Amino acid sequence: MFEVYFPIFVLIFLVTGVAILILVLSYLLGKRAPTKEKLSPYECGVQPIGDARGRFSVKFYLIAILFIIFDIEVVFLYPWAVIYKRLKLFGLIEMGIFILILLVGYFYLIKKGALKWE
Repeated sequence: MFEVYFPIFVLIFLVTGVAILILVLSYLLGKRAPTKEKLSPYECGVQPIGDARGRFSVKFYLIAILFIIFDIEVVFLYPWAVIYKRLKLFGLIEMGIFILILLVGYFYLIKKGALKWE
């Protein structure tokens, strides 16, 4: 049984060794010249101003939650696409209903103005 798993152990050993080697070489050979600019936090090209514990609008969290909800629901389309030919007309109708429900929710959000950033 050991001979079956031996190649996997060798691979894990080699990968770990190469990772450690790269980290050590980077530490030994890399330049370190800390300056004020290099040590300051960097956020999307915007210069940091004020306290990092600033308050965010509730709108930000609402849009983030809506994005996650719609993103996760779209993931349900992949299994359907994989077995589309086996489901035939029944699968097409079911996914049509699913997409219709998603669209109704999306248009409801647009009508309520939940996606407008102010």
